[in-house]
Amino acid sequence: MHRRQFLVSSAAAAQLASPNESIQQSRDIALKVLAPSKRDLEHGLALHSSSLVVESYGFMPRAALDGAAVRQAIESGASNAEIQDLVEDHGMTRYVTNAAEQREYLDAWRASGVTCILQNAGEEGSDPMRLIKRLGRYTYVTHFLRDHVSQAVQPSDIDAAKAAGRHCVYMTGNGVPVTQSWDSVEEELRYIRIFFQLGVRMMHLTYNRRNMIGDGCGEPANAGLSDFGRAVVAEMNRQGVIPDVAHSGWRTSLEAAKASSKPMVASHTAVDALHHHIRAKPDEVIRAICDTGGLVGICCIPNFLGGESNIAAMLNHIDYVAKKFGDDHVAIGTDVAYTSRNAASESAKLPRRGRQRTRWEALWPPGSYGGNNTPEQVRSMAWTNWPLFTVGLVQRGYSDTSIRKIIGGNVMRVLRANFDGVRI
Repeated sequence: MHRRQFLVSSAAAAQLASPNESIQQSRDIALKVLAPSKRDLEHGLALHSSSLVVESYGFMPRAALDGAAVRQAIESGASNAEIQDLVEDHGMTRYVTNAAEQREYLDAWRASGVTCILQNAGEEGSDPMRLIKRLGRYTYVTHFLRDHVSQAVQPSDIDAAKAAGRHCVYMTGNGVPVTQSWDSVEEELRYIRIFFQLGVRMMHLTYNRRNMIGDGCGEPANAGLSDFGRAVVAEMNRQGVIPDVAHSGWRTSLEAAKASSKPMVASHTAVDALHHHIRAKPDEVIRAICDTGGLVGICCIPNFLGGESNIAAMLNHIDYVAKKFGDDHVAIGTDVAYTSRNAASESAKLPRRGRQRTRWEALWPPGSYGGNNTPEQVRSMAWTNWPLFTVGLVQRGYSDTSIRKIIGGNVMRVLRANFDGVRI
């Protein structure tokens, strides 16, 4: 029987069918890779629907920019920084005010079956003013779309969102906010609590490159955690903010795990033993993270996963961690987002611009980012395919108890361990 006919004839059809052709095409690609039995498909979809699904790191669906407005800004002489801010603002908030983009946004949430995303809400860096931009945008979204998507400020809010049939985000930052005045360690640490008060519950210690906390994964020296970095980890533990070493170098990750008194994470990574890459973690680092009571979230970036670089490769990385380190210590942090179907047509309205300088956060070592992945490989791991991640785990023989841990329970345990008992 042809797979399309099978889907239409199965009890899972209503759950999988989407009027959005982009979402449907991605699902068809993933189903072709997985080729689940009728029993596994239906059981996986039912389990996904009934479970608390919490992503260890990711992004809300992205809106298309307003091409005419951005074009006008460019032609009026707006600076690169202004244009960057405008483009980000559109992508992160335009579904609040534009009806077509709001439909795209809500359709993607519904298709994913995800209750909560640990939402990247801070631009890569350490400057508090830089970090606060995305946090402000996503807070704005949760203020005005609160009937659909709210901001969770404590783990129990995530449980409440699931019970109410809504979605939520738990804010994270792509850097630790420090003023870099260097008057004293204590003064540099004070913004950690301020950002906690603003709702940020997890922070990257480093991005790809070196900072005063430690070395990022793109640094060849692999110098590890600084003395200041140890003070940062201690303060994050004290304030209830989870240390995240997803983009940190191996030695920095290892030393941060040894320094942390609470469970910490590599929220969106891969297994170096399966595919050697700067963004993957070797067994020694994974073990150290697990020893804190923490977890590693497996991402959906093909170049980091290696192998077939599709949904099957992602499941291979989950298998490795679950079997070698235990199913209490693995989650899914896709690091990908659904993008509105209107994005291409709106972007086509922009005028051609000259060559731009590489932004700091894009300073990847040569060959470590990008690649020749096919659209089919990428789309098999589309964010809206989250229900099929659960189906894939069913296929691989995981018990319902284990699957519930992997798709949300482990993240919730780490969130509670860091939040409970903190000084609010």
